[in-house]
Amino acid sequence: SRWCLITSHKLYSSVYDPNEKTFEKLLIANRGEIACRVIKTCKKMGIKTVAIHSDVDANAVHVKMADEAVCVGPAPTSKSYLNMDAIMEVIRKTRAQAVSLNVSICCSFLSSLSLQASEGVTFIGPDTHAIQAMGDKIESKLLAKNAKVNTIPGFDGVVKDADEAVRIAREIGYPVMIKASAGGGGKGMRIAWDDEETREGFRFSSQEAASSFGDDRLLIEKFIDNPRHIEIQVLADKHGNALWLNERECSIQRRNQKVVEEAPSTFLDPETRRAMGEQAVALAKAVKYSSAGTVEFLVDSSKNFYFLEMNTRLQVEHPITECITGLDLVQEMIRVAKGYPLRHKQADIPINGWAVECRVYAEDPYKSFGLPSIGRLSQYQEPLHVPNVRVDSGIQQGSDISIYYDPMISKLITYGSNRAEALKRMEEALDNYVIRGVAHNISLLREVIIQPRFVQGDISTKFLPEVYPDGFKGHKLTDLERRQLLATAASLYVAEQLRSQRFLGTPRIPIAKSKRSSWELSVHLQDGIYPVALSKDGSSFSVEVDGMKLNVTSEWNLASPLLSVTIDGTQRTIQRISRNASGETSIQFLGTVYKLQILTKVAAELSKYMPEKAAEDTSSILRSPMPGTVVAVSVKPGDLVSEGQEICVIEAMKMQNSMIAAKTGKV
Repeated sequence: SRWCLITSHKLYSSVYDPNEKTFEKLLIANRGEIACRVIKTCKKMGIKTVAIHSDVDANAVHVKMADEAVCVGPAPTSKSYLNMDAIMEVIRKTRAQAVSLNVSICCSFLSSLSLQASEGVTFIGPDTHAIQAMGDKIESKLLAKNAKVNTIPGFDGVVKDADEAVRIAREIGYPVMIKASAGGGGKGMRIAWDDEETREGFRFSSQEAASSFGDDRLLIEKFIDNPRHIEIQVLADKHGNALWLNERECSIQRRNQKVVEEAPSTFLDPETRRAMGEQAVALAKAVKYSSAGTVEFLVDSSKNFYFLEMNTRLQVEHPITECITGLDLVQEMIRVAKGYPLRHKQADIPINGWAVECRVYAEDPYKSFGLPSIGRLSQYQEPLHVPNVRVDSGIQQGSDISIYYDPMISKLITYGSNRAEALKRMEEALDNYVIRGVAHNISLLREVIIQPRFVQGDISTKFLPEVYPDGFKGHKLTDLERRQLLATAASLYVAEQLRSQRFLGTPRIPIAKSKRSSWELSVHLQDGIYPVALSKDGSSFSVEVDGMKLNVTSEWNLASPLLSVTIDGTQRTIQRISRNASGETSIQFLGTVYKLQILTKVAAELSKYMPEKAAEDTSSILRSPMPGTVVAVSVKPGDLVSEGQEICVIEAMKMQNSMIAAKTGKV
C-alpha cells in the first residue's frame, strides 16, 4: 500500500518510536486485506506476526506476509477462522503475546480470551463487556438511550416468531427494518413494506444471522426512508480518554452493504459534525470502550441523526479516515491494548484534504448491482503508479476468489487536497486497474463517481435504485464518446494487423508489397454498424467516423494490458480484454467493457452469408445467477408453480437469495 500522507501528517503516523515497547509477537485471527493491513503496521513497529488460515488459503497473501502461519481447518469459516478451539491452540503453540481479531466474534471466544488474559495474552480491541454490549443491537440501543444518544423508534426486545414480527411491524408502522441482533456488514437485514414481506424477511434474516453469526435473534425498528448513512470514527484508551476522528459518508450501498465511501461528508456542517462526534464519544465512554471503533448513524434530510449501531472493530473503510487525519489506526489500537494513553487531544485532530474509497468486488454489477463471481485472477495489476493512490488488498495474480469468503478484491483509496481532486484521481485509478479472470464492479464504481448527483453530493442510501431504476446497464456513450471508441478500436485493429506482418522488426515475407497507408473497415458496436476509414502517419491514425475526422495517437504497446491513447487531444486509458480471429474484440473504455466486431469492408459484405447460432431457450429453466450452496428447495417434481413463486434458496458468500420461477409451469 502507498500511504496517503502529506508532509504535515508526519507528526501522526509516519514515525514509530522504537523505545515505545508493545508486543514481540501478535497473532492475526483473520484473512484477506485486513490481515495484510495489520501485518504492514506490525512490521513497521517491529512486531512479529502469526497468521492463521484455512486449507484453501494456504497460499494466500497474508500467509506469505506473516512471519509464521498455521492452518486451523477446512474452508468454511465456522471450521477455520471461527474455530475457537483451534485458534486458542495456535495462540498457546506460537506463544503469541497478543491477538488481533476482526471477524464475527462469538461469546465463547471472548470467554476463551478472558481465560488467556491470565496467561499474558492481550486482545487488540475493546474488552469483552464492550464487545458484547455493542455487538448485541438490542442491548446497544438501550445503552445508547441511557447515554443520551439519539435512537430510532422501534421494538427493544427479541422478536420470537414471524407472527410476532408482523404484530410489532404493524404497531411501529411500515416500512420497518428487520435485522439480526448480533449482525453487521448488511447480513441478516431486510426491509419490509407489508405483512408478507415481514414474514419473508423474518425467515431469511434469521437464517442468515444463524449462518453468519451463530445467533438468530432479530429486532425490528422503524425504517427511515431515504436517509444518509454517516458514521463517526472513535478512538479511546484505558485511561478514560476518547476522541472522535471525524465522519465517513457511507450512503452509496447495495443490499445494505457499502460500496463507495468518502471523508469528510459533503452534508455535515461543523455543528452537526461536533454533535455527532460528542454523542459517539459519550456512548464509547458509557461502555468503557478502549480501542478504535465506529458509531454509525442514519441522518435525515433535516440533519437529524439517529444511532444505528456500534462496530467494535477496525472498519473496512478506515483508510479514508487515516488519509484525512494522518493517524495509523492499527498502530493506535496496538498502543491502547498495551496500556499507553492516547497521544492526541480532540483539538489535534484535523481534516486535511479529501479521501474516497471504492470497494472493488468480484461481482457482476449488471445483476442486482453485484452478484458474486468466482474464479482465478489470471491477470492482476494495481494502479499504484497513479499519484496519491492506496490499495489495500489481500490477493495477487493467481489468487482464487472462492464461494467461501467475501468477494472483495481490494479497497481502492484516492486522496486529494479537495473532493474534486480525489474523485478525478479515483477515475484515473479505476481506468488503470487491471483485473482479469473474474467479473468485477469497476464499471459501476466509475459510473457512480462521475454521476452528476454524486458529484453534487446529492446522495442517500437509495442512490443506486433511484439513479438506475431498471438496474445498472453500464456507461451510456455520448455521440462523441462513441466516435472515440470506434476510432480507437479501428486504430488498434490496424496496429495489430501491421505488427502481425513483421517479425523481429522486418517483414515476414521480404518480397511483400510495400506497406499500406489506408484502410476501410466496418465496425459493429451495440446495435449499429459503422463504416470507418483510416490512414496512418507515423504512430498516429487519421480516422473518419460519421463524416468526422479524429486523430488517434498512441505508442501502440500491444503487449501491455493498459493502453494510453490520445484522441484529438483527449487522453484515455483503455484495456483490450479479449479478441479472436473473427474480428470480435472486447475493450474496456470509460470503465465499461464494450463488445465490438471489426471487419474489412470485403469481409463485412460476406459476413451476411454466415449463419448465426440460435440463442438457447432458457425460459423453462431456473439457472442460479451465481455459484453457491442450495440451502432449501421449496418444490418437488410434478408441482405446479406460478410466476414469481420461490423454487429454492441459494446461499453465496454468507448471503441468502431466493430463486423464483420466471413463468407458470410444472416442475
